Amino acid sequence: MAYNTAGTGTPVLLVHGNTGSKLWYEKVMEIEGVRTVAPDMPNFGASGHIAEADIDVYADYLQGFIREMGLPTPLPVVGHSLGGAVAISLTLRYPDLVSRLMLVDSAPLDGLKTPEEHYPVIEMYKNNEELLTQALQAVTPTMDDPVFLERLAKEAMKMNPIAFAGNARALERFDYRGKGAEFDGPVSVIVGEKDVLITREMAEATANEFPAGSLNVLEGVGHSVMAESPETFVTLLKEFLVS
Repeated sequence: MAYNTAGTGTPVLLVHGNTGSKLWYEKVMEIEGVRTVAPDMPNFGASGHIAEADIDVYADYLQGFIREMGLPTPLPVVGHSLGGAVAISLTLRYPDLVSRLMLVDSAPLDGLKTPEEHYPVIEMYKNNEELLTQALQAVTPTMDDPVFLERLAKEAMKMNPIAFAGNARALERFDYRGKGAEFDGPVSVIVGEKDVLITREMAEATANEFPAGSLNVLEGVGHSVMAESPETFVTLLKEFLVS
């Protein structure tokens, strides 16, 4: 798996979301006292394509990556959007690997349903960079960086074609309801008040699934705080690591 890493200190694994890659964390990699590690999951970015799109399979690849990198475990993990679901799967299925969990606009533990009428548009994304750019703009509504948005869109076009609809179906299948109680480490659930995908109610339900879950609603932020307000993300992560 391709990855970026920066800094020295406490290692933190940063897991990107759908149509994403390590690039989404580019603006938050340099954090004093922290070693950030941001991989491209299979089917995304510069990593290879695999024959399926599945949350647990992505988590399996991440556990292999953690062990191959020799990262000290258990370690803090951050998951964004679909990456939140992957981080949840990793945490609950490989409890020796994760010490604490930050879920940023994460898919809920009962999955995320995409209306059937949206699938024809999703299929169009893989051959239409302009349309995909518009979709990415919708999930970063307060980001004022057109150059970075263009880079994110070009990176998104590298995604395995089967994963455009495949990832949405994978999120529909995802169901870890009632299993959050198995993890007693700190879980910080973050949601932007302008998020068009994840509601406050969904985020609150996610936080309530974990014994040590907490909810933080960010005003003036959409679905992607690491891209929209990098300074806020860095502050939240630093606070979480010492909480």
